[in-house]
Amino acid sequence: MQARVSVRSVQPLDARPEPPGQSGEPRPIRLMNTVRADRSGVHDHLTTTGELTAWLGGAPAAEADLVAFRSLRAALRALAALLAGDTRPIATGHDVERAVAEINRAATSASAWPQLTLSDGEPRRIITTDASAAASALAGTAAEAVDLFTGDRRTLLRACYAPHCVLYFMKDHPRREWCSPGCGNRVRAARHYRRTSATAG
Repeated sequence: MQARVSVRSVQPLDARPEPPGQSGEPRPIRLMNTVRADRSGVHDHLTTTGELTAWLGGAPAAEADLVAFRSLRAALRALAALLAGDTRPIATGHDVERAVAEINRAATSASAWPQLTLSDGEPRRIITTDASAAASALAGTAAEAVDLFTGDRRTLLRACYAPHCVLYFMKDHPRREWCSPGCGNRVRAARHYRRTSATAG
């Protein structure tokens, strides 16, 4: 018996609270941003099946799912670096052709098809799959990335150049320059420090 699972119902959440300004980002960007950094270095928040399960909103995840999501994340970050013109050290040395192949592989890893259902007498469209929730989320995230990287909105993709930041974001407002208010505050504080130091000197 085939399970009826709506791919759209899987809303991944990071295993740890997302920084302000990240919860509204597209799902591929939220996956990319499970790699974060601070003054002590770069941190990976997708290292265990428990963290992946939390990111998937509670959907069970196996070791194979963790490997697949981490591979997809690396591919997404490689393409994002290319499209955003990312010059940060973490964005160098990517094999773009291999990244494209990985995204395509992930997008076809779980078959899904549309079907009709009735809800209160009204026909509704659902996406049906016989894959696990984690596999469906992997394929769905990759498919969304294909749309994101090839659609009109790809020009809005940005790398955050705040100190110690390795995140990406969509520039959804003309004045937005950073991935989060916290990064904006750090940039302004650094500028203020440089100005006051120069004046004092």
